[in-house]
Amino acid sequence: NESGRTEVYVASLAGAAGKWQISTNGGGDPCWSRDGRELFYLSPDQQLMSVGVTAGASFEPGTPRPLFRVQVEPGFRRNVYDVSPDGNRFLFLVTAGETTTPMTVMVNWRAGQERK
Repeated sequence: NESGRTEVYVASLAGAAGKWQISTNGGGDPCWSRDGRELFYLSPDQQLMSVGVTAGASFEPGTPRPLFRVQVEPGFRRNVYDVSPDGNRFLFLVTAGETTTPMTVMVNWRAGQERK
């Protein structure tokens, strides 16, 4: 919250000095790609953002780019999404809303099957 609003930063934990602001217009709920080359976050207008990063002897963040708009429940929550290992799919926690369709859960269904 150093800029007066919630932003996404990367900071070194290995004792080296360094801190980089990743988001440009606010952001939260960051999530690294599995290979560590991309950082995702949610913008205040509910866009999923992607920032390519180069890490090694130095750290260089790219320019944030919007991927798509998401509909997540408002409020401060963490871990409302995750990224597939290949970085091509996303799983989001969203409010399902009310439904009038009943759901039936069958347990031990194999016990009712005929055996041959």
